[in-house]
Amino acid sequence: MKKQVLIIVINFVIFSLACSHDVKSKVQDNNEIQNAENKRIKAKADSALSFCKKNDLNTDYCFLVDFSKHSGKYRFFVWDFNTQSIKLSSLCAHGYGKESTVTKPVFSNVEGSYCSSIGKYKTGIRSYSQYGINVHYKLHGLEKTNNNAFKRFIVLHSHTPISNKEIYPGHLPLGYSQGCPVLSNGSMKKIDEMLKKSEKSVLLWIYN
Repeated sequence: MKKQVLIIVINFVIFSLACSHDVKSKVQDNNEIQNAENKRIKAKADSALSFCKKNDLNTDYCFLVDFSKHSGKYRFFVWDFNTQSIKLSSLCAHGYGKESTVTKPVFSNVEGSYCSSIGKYKTGIRSYSQYGINVHYKLHGLEKTNNNAFKRFIVLHSHTPISNKEIYPGHLPLGYSQGCPVLSNGSMKKIDEMLKKSEKSVLLWIYN
């Protein structure tokens, strides 16, 4: 009987140590992924600041949109140039055009494609939106990959079904965006207050 109990205890200890090792490995992996993501966004932010200075854009903050990230995770970021940190994060829908899927957007600058376009934009005038908080901001594409944005009616707006929190491992459904960067209502309210106070256009950079 004592021998059986001893075997059970030994097996339990071995199992516990194995579980502990697995947990530590997962934490380490997650930390490495987070560190890589932080380095990536910091590098983009540094490049964005140089661009803003050269093009007379707002140098207090910018909008960075990383469409390489899972759509159920935050991938729209307000980067604060002064504190060198993320000021706000949001889910962001990508366009449903061509062969885009929930896991992989297809990019296009063509009218009627309903695709997102990579590249740098500057924010334009504030206007009415039929979606979300009923506010949108015009976007002007500054590169060959997105210079049709204004005539494609690509704007920054929100949509009520988009959660204010991450939904990973779930994905945002297709159909929320015809190429626009579409945010949660909560995020858009905060961004609207920021943009109303900005004396200069703000850089929005979509990358993959």
